[in-house]
Amino acid sequence: MQNNFTVIIEKDGEWLVAYSPEFPGANGQGKTKNEALKSLKEAIHLILSERRQDALRGMPKNAVCEKLQLA
Repeated sequence: MQNNFTVIIEKDGEWLVAYSPEFPGANGQGKTKNEALKSLKEAIHLILSERRQDALRGMPKNAVCEKLQLA
C-alpha cells in the first residue's frame, strides 16, 4: 500500500525545512531535499507510533482493534 501526501519544502538560511499539512506538528530539515524528506518521514512515523500507543493504552477491554487500508 502506498499513500501520497502533500509536502512543502522551504529554504531557511542554509537549511531546507519540510512539512506536510496532513500531519500537523511533523517537520523535517536537512541540508539537501533528500535529507529534509527523510527527516520528515521519520517524524511522521514517530508521531503515528506515539498516537497509536496512546490510543491502545486507553482502549476499553470490550473494544475491537482492526487495521484499515486506504486506497
